[in-house]
Amino acid sequence: MGATSSGYCSFTTSHEIRHPDFSGRSPHSSATEMEQEKVNESKELSADAASYRCSACHGDEDWGLGHPIRGRAKSRSLSASPALASTREFRRTRSLHGPCPVTTFGPKACVLQNPQTIMHIQDPASQRLTWNKPPKSGLVIKKIRDASLLQPFKELCVHLMEENNMVVYVEKKVLEDPAIVNDDRFGPVKRRFCTFREDYDDISNQIDFIICLGGDGTLLYASSLFQGSVPPVMAFHLGSLGFLTPFGFESFQSQVSQVIQGNAAVVLRSRLKVRVVKELRGKKVAIPNGISENGVLAAALDAEVGKQVMQYQVLNEVVIDRGPSSYLSNVDVYLDGHLITTVQGDACPSGVIVSTPTGSTAYAAAAGASMIHPNVPAIMITPICPHSLSFRPIVVPAGVELKIMLSPEARNTAWVSFDGRKRQEIRHGDSISITTSCYPLPSICVRDPVSDWFESLAQCLHWNVRKKQAHFTEDEDGEEDGEQGAGS
Repeated sequence: MGATSSGYCSFTTSHEIRHPDFSGRSPHSSATEMEQEKVNESKELSADAASYRCSACHGDEDWGLGHPIRGRAKSRSLSASPALASTREFRRTRSLHGPCPVTTFGPKACVLQNPQTIMHIQDPASQRLTWNKPPKSGLVIKKIRDASLLQPFKELCVHLMEENNMVVYVEKKVLEDPAIVNDDRFGPVKRRFCTFREDYDDISNQIDFIICLGGDGTLLYASSLFQGSVPPVMAFHLGSLGFLTPFGFESFQSQVSQVIQGNAAVVLRSRLKVRVVKELRGKKVAIPNGISENGVLAAALDAEVGKQVMQYQVLNEVVIDRGPSSYLSNVDVYLDGHLITTVQGDACPSGVIVSTPTGSTAYAAAAGASMIHPNVPAIMITPICPHSLSFRPIVVPAGVELKIMLSPEARNTAWVSFDGRKRQEIRHGDSISITTSCYPLPSICVRDPVSDWFESLAQCLHWNVRKKQAHFTEDEDGEEDGEQGAGS
């Protein structure tokens, strides 16, 4: 066996090694024949090696081999056939650890390089933010329809513009709030904003820095705006739960200045790359300016095969459920081309959750899953109301590819949503492919990734909160010692 590896990109090849003494070749074979045989073996190795491509290094557009074809008999065998063709069909082309995350965030930010790494994965406590150039533009995301955030929003924008001389981007509908429109004192600042509209304006190359004001939903919304590299995100807790928003707003000036100077810890929250392929079924889908009817920027139509392809970057979870139907949910789950289980659920909603470690503390936790630290490279599969006594949540390596389709026996369609948005119907023949994205979301920490996570568990979810057991008094200790002595 021969192996070649580079970072997370690896492949393995096998070929027959022919020793001169045991090859069956005459010892009087000419040097020309021996040289020609070496050339042929080299060509076989090159052809074999060239057939393997790492998704992290080659754009991840090839979604692997051995995908299930509708009508083919299902197989639960996880072992490849000894035949050469079958071995090539099911041989792994991706690392189980997932793609190496991109460590440049937006035009000017990146992770400070640390030479003390273990297996190419940095110690979570040592991940520090740095800037290649000082940030000049910032995106401020404010929770909509919340009057209590108007004053913090104004103070933050004035601070960024006047104290840091930054260009501030906001969503257009934020400035349409009557409280902002009717504020004459805020007028000069309002005219300096750059505005955008979701699903219509691409600002991915314009933003150096993101600040969220609100709850966890503002961070999910920020993630949805960037389908590629995400600038660093600083989230202030001004919402309800605040598990993903560690900063308080009381001393925002010093905290923002500290981050702009490049002195901050950062946690890389992995995202899911989701690819939805749908049959057109004779329906024409209007795509003005490259945007589909449901507002997906990455939508594309392939007229030759009659498919509609949509792609999403998901921070929390992908939820597949039975929707409004009263029948059992019935979907097949494939892992790297192999059927691993069929999810049958009997409740509303029932189905399956595919979540990131960040999403393990959200909907998945409510469905009974374990909570995973965001630095763990993994994907969690959690059933929703399974009609089975033995279906427990499982964790799979980050580098696998999951594919979810309606089971041929399904009596109804299914519905899918991405971080609670873009909800749409899935029918027979449609498929959802899920794998770990190479574009994580860099979330800035108050202290460090480990301390912040356990602080959120304690403060937001009251993890392992219990009244402490009372200790023995001195008299009780003496009585217990006396009883033990008498017994001996």
